[in-house]
Amino acid sequence: MKNQKYNVLKKVLLIASSFVIVFACSTSCSGGSTKKEGTNSQFSPTENSKSKKDTSKRECGLVIPDSIKKNVPEDMQYTVFLQMILGLIRAEYVNELSEGESVEKTISGMLSSLDPHSSYLNEKAFSALKNQTEGEFGGLGIEIMMDESFVRIISPIDDTPAYKAGLKSGDMIIYINDECVNGLSAEETLERLRGKPGTKVKLKIKRADKTPFDVTIERALIKVQSVKAEILNNVGYIRISTFDKHTTEGIKKFLSENKDKKLYGLILDVRNNPGGLLDEAVSVSDIFLDGGKIVSTRGRTEDNTKEFSAKKGDLTNGMPLVVLINSGTASAPEILAGALRDNKRAIIIGTRSFGKGSVQKVIPLSEKTAIKLTVAKHFTPSGECIQANGITPDIEADWAEIKKPEALFVVREEFFPNALDAEKREKNKKISDEENKKAIDALNKKKDEKDKEEEDYELLYRKLSLKERAEKDFQLSKAFDTIMTIEKVKTMTASKALSNAKK
Repeated sequence: MKNQKYNVLKKVLLIASSFVIVFACSTSCSGGSTKKEGTNSQFSPTENSKSKKDTSKRECGLVIPDSIKKNVPEDMQYTVFLQMILGLIRAEYVNELSEGESVEKTISGMLSSLDPHSSYLNEKAFSALKNQTEGEFGGLGIEIMMDESFVRIISPIDDTPAYKAGLKSGDMIIYINDECVNGLSAEETLERLRGKPGTKVKLKIKRADKTPFDVTIERALIKVQSVKAEILNNVGYIRISTFDKHTTEGIKKFLSENKDKKLYGLILDVRNNPGGLLDEAVSVSDIFLDGGKIVSTRGRTEDNTKEFSAKKGDLTNGMPLVVLINSGTASAPEILAGALRDNKRAIIIGTRSFGKGSVQKVIPLSEKTAIKLTVAKHFTPSGECIQANGITPDIEADWAEIKKPEALFVVREEFFPNALDAEKREKNKKISDEENKKAIDALNKKKDEKDKEEEDYELLYRKLSLKERAEKDFQLSKAFDTIMTIEKVKTMTASKALSNAKK
C-alpha cells in the first residue's frame, strides 16, 4: 500500500514538474507584457514585494511537503502542491472525477472561499448574468447569498414570481424540491432554482422565529420594470426596484413628463433593491446633483481604482429629496444613498442598509464561462467605506404598519463569516446583534406558545395603492411628512420675507 501511494505521489510530481516547465515559460512570456503595460504602475517595486511578503505570512497555515521543498524551486512550490492535491483527488476520491471536473471544483471552491460575492460562472450562470443586466431573464426574481451553507434572500425583485409568492428579505431557503441545500455551492443552488418558464420549484423557507413553511413558485421569464413612478399630494414617488440599463431613462422620462407640475419634492424608494449596474447608480445620482463626487472604487490596481463625479446641472433644480432604505438595500442603491447624503442633497430615512460595498469584475475565460472576482471597494464622497458599514439613515424608521410591530430579524453583509474587513465586520455585527435582541426576546416569550397565523403587513403592502401604502407604511408616511414639512418651512420663510419687505 505504501509503495502504491508512493508511486501515485511520484507520478503526480512528474506531472506537476512538466506543468511547472510550461507554466514557467508562460509566466516569463506574459510577465514582460504585463510590465510593459504597467497595470500596477501606482505601486512601487518595494510595495509589491512587501505585499507578497505579507501574503505569505497570511498563508502560513499551508504546509508544503518536504518532497516538494527539496525538488522544486521556491517560487513554484505552491503550484506543484496544488497539482499534487488534484492528482491525489483523482487517484483516491471515492467517486471518479475527470480532470475537468476536479479543476472546475477547485476553481469554484477557491473563489467562493474568498468572499461571499466571488464565484466561478459556468455556461448557465454566465448566460443568466448577462440576461439579468439586460433587464430580462428567466427564474424566480430573487437576489440570494450563501450563508453558512444555506441560502439567504437579500431581496425579491418587485413584481416577480418570488415577490408575488411572498418571499422577503432575510428569508432562508433550506430545501429546494425536497433536497436540503446544505453543502451545495452557490452555483449548484442557482442551477436548482433556475428552470424553464412555466416550470415549478418547491422551496422550504425559514423566516425568523416561525415554523419553516413550503411555497411552490412557478418560474417565469423575468422582465424587470426597474422604475415605477406616480404623484400623490403633489409629491413625486419613484420606486427603483433594481438598477438595470433602463433605470436612468425611466427616471428622466418621469421628470420630463411632469416638469410643468408643481411638486413639493421627490421620494426615491430603494428599499429591498438588491443592486445592479454601477454605471446606472452613478448616472441616477448625477440626475439630482449639480457637481461633486458620487463614489470612488479603490482596489489594488490602477485599473480598479476610479472616482466618479457628477456633471453640472441638477435636473430637478434642487427639489427636496427623501431616499428610503432598509436592510435589503444593497450595492448600487447604497451608492445612490451615500452620494445624495454626503452631498447634502437628500434626507435618508429607514434602517441601516445591507453593506455590500465591494466591486465585482466579471472576467470572461471564454465566450461561455467567466469568473466573478471582487477587485475593489466602494467609498462614499466623504470617504466612508460602504463595505460592512452600509448607509446609516439620517432619520431612523423601522418597518411598521404605523403602529410599530415587534422587532424583525435582519440580515446584513457582516453576518457572513468570510465577509471582507473582519474588524469592521465584528464591530457592526455587535450592533446588528443588539438590534436583533428584541426579536430574540420575542421568540423566547413565544417558545411555549403554538404558532399562529399573523397578518404580515409587509406582504399586505405589496397589494395596496400608493395612497393606501402612504397611510399604512410607517417609513413611507415619514417620507411624505418630511417633504411636506420642508414645503411648509419654505412657505413660512417666503411669507415672512414678503411681510418684512412690506414693512
